[in-house]
Formats: sequence, C-alpha cells, structure tokens
Amino acid sequence: MDAIKVENLTKQFQDVTAVDHLSFTVEEGELFGLLGPNGAGKTTTINMLSTLLKPTSGRAEVAGFDVARKRDDVRKAIGVVFQEPALDGKLTGRENLEFHGMMYGIKSGERRKRIDEVLALVDLTDKAAVLVEKYSGGMKRRLEIARGLIQHPKVLFLDEPTLGLDAQTRRHIWDYVRKLNRERKVTIILTTHYMEEADYLCGRIAIMDHGKFVALDTPARLKDVLGGDVVSLEIEGDPVPFETALKSLDWIKKYHRHEDELTLTMEKGERRIPELINLAQDHGVSVDCVHLRKPSLEDVFLHFTGRPIRDQEANVSERNRAMIMGHGRR
Repeated sequence: MDAIKVENLTKQFQDVTAVDHLSFTVEEGELFGLLGPNGAGKTTTINMLSTLLKPTSGRAEVAGFDVARKRDDVRKAIGVVFQEPALDGKLTGRENLEFHGMMYGIKSGERRKRIDEVLALVDLTDKAAVLVEKYSGGMKRRLEIARGLIQHPKVLFLDEPTLGLDAQTRRHIWDYVRKLNRERKVTIILTTHYMEEADYLCGRIAIMDHGKFVALDTPARLKDVLGGDVVSLEIEGDPVPFETALKSLDWIKKYHRHEDELTLTMEKGERRIPELINLAQDHGVSVDCVHLRKPSLEDVFLHFTGRPIRDQEANVSERNRAMIMGHGRR
C-alpha cells in the first residue's frame, strides 16, 4: 500500500516554478530520499506534502488523505523535522516535548509515556532536564526527531536533518533514522544534498533538479546506469586536442570536463590509466593527479544534470531562494 501518492504536483512563485509536475509514490515503511542541491525544490515538495504550502496544481495524498482537502487529517498522521531549528532554547528537552504533545492534544498520562519513549529512542533521557540552549547541534537534531515522533506518525518528513553537523554526529543521526524505519516501520521521506547520506539510508532515491525528478531508482541501480569504473584526471595544458583523442576511444563510455578535471567512465579503469597518461602526453597535456573509483551518486548526479552538485549549490539564485522562503512563511 502507498503511504504517499503524488500526481502532477506543481508549485509556482510568481515567475519561478519551484516544483514542476512531480508524480511518484512511496510505499508504507519505505525510506525514500529526495536528493538535490539547495533550490532544487526538495523543501517546497515537503512543505506541500505536509500541508504548509498549497499546491498550484496537481494533487497528493499522504496516509490516505488529500493534502489540500484533508489538511487536519494529514497533520495528525505525520511528523516533520524542519531544516531550520524550531526548538525553544529556554525550555528543557522534556518541556519542549511536553509543549509539542499538548499542541497535538495528547492527554497527560499518555503524553508522559510517549515523551519517555522518544527520549530513550534518541538517547536523551539523561539530558531531558537540561535547557536546550546548552545542547550540542547533534543533540538538538535528535530532540527534533523525538518531537516529530510524539504523535506516533505514519509518515515522518526529515528535511536536511544533518545539515551543518560534523561527520561523526551525522552518522549517529543516520543510525537513529535507520532504527526508526526498520524497527518502527515508519515511512520516512528524507531530503538531503549529502550524497553519502542518501546512499547509506535510502531504499530509493529521486534526484531532483530545477523542480523535476531527473532520475528515480535504488542507489545501486542509479550507479549501474554509468557502468564501469570512474577515472578522474587533473590536467594542465590545452585540453582540446586531448579531449578530441579521448572521444575517439570506444572503451570510454562517459566523458565530462569540469575546469581542469576530466571525469571518464570505463571498464577496467586500473588497466587504462597508463594509456590515458601516455595519450595526454602525446597531446601536450600533463596529468597532475589520477583518481580511480567505483561510480558514486555524485557521478550519477553529474550524469543526469551535467555538473557536480557542489556547483549547483553555488549557483542557486539568492533571489529565488528568498522568494520561496518568503512564501513558505506565509
């Protein structure tokens, strides 16, 4: 059974189409990832599915309820961990959860039981009486996940849950998310622009760019699209003659140049590296550095969008982001 059904979902902000006719489904108990740079439309999609934004057109159902016509029912069935912090630093961890439980109308006895349960789940029982302003960044994110679970949601939306955290803390958050999904069978929709996060957590991933899905499949199948090994060459010199020679080689399956770095996909890359270096030298190019690896989601993103995700992030229009965020707060 589908936990989420989306048909031609669209959101426009004046002349900006933030989400462009999306259609997809998410099964009950699935951990589904939305991968893409800032400004791709991930957060806008989440905001529509969680009823915070009204779609311009199209429709969506979450936990069996239409997000436009059954907003209250949707809200009772979901939990949301927002990208921006939404905790009260002057309250303790337990008090933050108490307030949230009261807002959802959970009765006192049941509320205390659920608070103890979610605090234990995210390993914050011993910090429950500490003011949140004294929490580390990782503790705050864990508390926000706990808060999103208070009402026993059928669907949990996690919008960039590890943004700004150090690598070790991010891995801890990943473990909590996997535990929720596997043990509690909570359907989870995760947005992220961290490739390794999506690869580690998600059963299926949608790569989103300019408001559309450019790819949707399991991480393994997405990487299989490329085929072979990935060889990256950092070069100096005029690349044009070298590139021309590379394009004539039938054993190079994929080719991309970004500034002074060439990214090539091929079978048995370790055997081809000496040949590539010799070919570069024959065409007046020096190779400063060589990397050999298996295809990653970064390579998949590059394949489907034409440039690395880090450049996509750098080139997002600040005006468009401000416009979208401004509408989202209304």
